[in-house]
Amino acid sequence: MAHEGLWEQLNKLDGTKTAQRANCQYLSSPERYIVTLLNAEYVVNLSNRNIFSAPSGSPQSAGHRRKASPSGLTVEPAEYLEQLCILAYLINAQDIPLADKLVGAESLPGGQFFFRGLHSLPTKKLEQTFGSHPEVLHQISAQLNAERCEFGDASIRLYVLPRVPLTIVIWRRCEEFDARASILFDQTAASQLPLDALLAAVNRTVEALTKAATEDS
Repeated sequence: MAHEGLWEQLNKLDGTKTAQRANCQYLSSPERYIVTLLNAEYVVNLSNRNIFSAPSGSPQSAGHRRKASPSGLTVEPAEYLEQLCILAYLINAQDIPLADKLVGAESLPGGQFFFRGLHSLPTKKLEQTFGSHPEVLHQISAQLNAERCEFGDASIRLYVLPRVPLTIVIWRRCEEFDARASILFDQTAASQLPLDALLAAVNRTVEALTKAATEDS
């Protein structure tokens, strides 16, 4: 089973307290959490150790794998990165306010050593997708319930998880300069997710943005 160690950790936690820390919902019969990931609700079923997103027919359901649930509704199993993000978040989330201070990945505790090489942030994908047309980032922002910001040539702030906002900034490609993208975090980000899960959350976000941009074009 994927992420078996994380499931073991989660099963040992008090459901009500975990939901309060993670700013999500806990239901006791059967035991499950309902967590929002990138504007889509996911059900974390503790008894069956599975995670699935909202029933098909909801706006966020397009493009995911589907299977029938016991109730007859069509549900979508969470992918590997989605499972990692959600489980790590439920285990580690802290009930603390946002610092409202944006920082780069290298400024997070341990970030200057972790976010290198294979663990580098996927800014090149953002540059390739939005560098020539930054305005597309704003056009697709509503799909992920993102708010526009005033940085660069286009920028948005969105919540990948309830206590984990990300800010995406794009600078337009021109004759003198290549396109440039930045991914910024609230200063509290490493308190909500370990760095490997935070990177997974970023990769999942960039994947969703680039997919939305492709479908919008």
